Amino acid sequence: MSKTHSVIARALRVRGARGLVAATTTVLLGPCLFLAAPATASARAVLEDPVEPRPPTTMSTVGGELLGLPGVRIRPRPGADAPEPPDSITSRSWIVADAETGEVLGAKNAHWPLAPASTLKMLFADTLIERFDEDETHRVDRAELEGIGPGSSMVGIKEGLTYTVRDLWLGVFLRSGNDAVHVLSAMNGGVDKTVREMNEHARELGATDTHVVSPDGYDAEGQVSSAYDLTLIARSGMQKPKFREYAATVRAEFPGEVKKGKDGKEKRETFEIQNTNRLLTGDVGLEPYDGIAGIKNGYTSEAGFTFTGVAQRGDRVLLVTVMHPEEGGVRVYKETAELLDWGFEAAGKVEPVGELVPPRGARAGEGKNSDDKPADPADAGARPSGHTAAGAQRSSDGAGTALMVAASALAVIGAGAWFVHRRRPLPLPAGPGRGRREAAVLGSPENPGPPERSGPPGRQGGAGTGDASEPGEPDKKV
Repeated sequence: MSKTHSVIARALRVRGARGLVAATTTVLLGPCLFLAAPATASARAVLEDPVEPRPPTTMSTVGGELLGLPGVRIRPRPGADAPEPPDSITSRSWIVADAETGEVLGAKNAHWPLAPASTLKMLFADTLIERFDEDETHRVDRAELEGIGPGSSMVGIKEGLTYTVRDLWLGVFLRSGNDAVHVLSAMNGGVDKTVREMNEHARELGATDTHVVSPDGYDAEGQVSSAYDLTLIARSGMQKPKFREYAATVRAEFPGEVKKGKDGKEKRETFEIQNTNRLLTGDVGLEPYDGIAGIKNGYTSEAGFTFTGVAQRGDRVLLVTVMHPEEGGVRVYKETAELLDWGFEAAGKVEPVGELVPPRGARAGEGKNSDDKPADPADAGARPSGHTAAGAQRSSDGAGTALMVAASALAVIGAGAWFVHRRRPLPLPAGPGRGRREAAVLGSPENPGPPERSGPPGRQGGAGTGDASEPGEPDKKV
């Protein structure tokens, strides 16, 4: 390939078809134009640097010096025949870490501050999820639904209707509902207070790259996080039983409007909501990932696609975060699956390039965890009313029975060693194999179908941008 064609190809990947026209014109006509007049600044920019933005030259070193360096970082053990990270990964930033030990097995630009989109809802949930009883009810006021960004993803909350806290959290985790985030924020004392507390909690976790402006992850100036920080946040959240439960729920019934039946009596309707996490549900050209247990995906026009996932194979639990792959659609999930596969194969064959630091209280030896008390064995049996990660069984009353997902509550060992202690392993879906399993039949419990197509009437898509939804679907901003 000639140098000219190479530049054109790179411009196409970055700018899309429209950008290709400009790139082609600049590259082919540039020399002729240069003879007549100096090249414009924009023409020089295309010729000199048609690629994506570069990471900062100086980044945080929280978790280790290597994590503050740009580029891919791995440390193969001598003679261990460690695999190389997949060369198909296009994400600007990614990280693979052991959820229990906190060892970072590999990373690329781990501390690059980037727009997080709805993955920031993990921090929102980790900050607030233990503040309200899930059976508490709340009547929604009009003011609580004001200030939601245009084109936001919504679960379908209606002014004047009553919802349980559980309903609201299912709206956050499954449908990435910005309306649910704003209602919970109002219950917490308002958006400003919630944003302040999210920033404070990020500092407690050691997530120093993170700055919150909007609690739902909607694009806002100065709002950033990093692959490292999102992984820290996910690890903290997965210590909490309800966080784990909601993150692993595939589908649930959500309260709709109140209507009169033929008998004249009023009845609250419901509609099904499904998780937008395609590694849980599967999609066209994408298999559900074996051992996946959540947790959050996102997309906005500013952030592109982002995703953090947790999965178990055997006795090992890995966390992976990817940010801003070059392509849209399901690419963010495919790259996550490839990095999970790499991490499970590389574990034991690579030296850690850093660590996920414990929360501030644990580093100080204060014994601080998700609830400052020993884990209750009953928490291990926490179960949602809807289906959980693929492989969930049906109970006699028709409700989906959650198999144990992810690790149990956090424990502090000594002064600074922060581990995840499992009583039981993550649920491994039925069927043989340890990698990605055969695609489930569409409509089955393992693959309920495209999540973006379910929802109340009038909310099955829309203009704007949104959570990493399937190709061709109208996207929404989150």
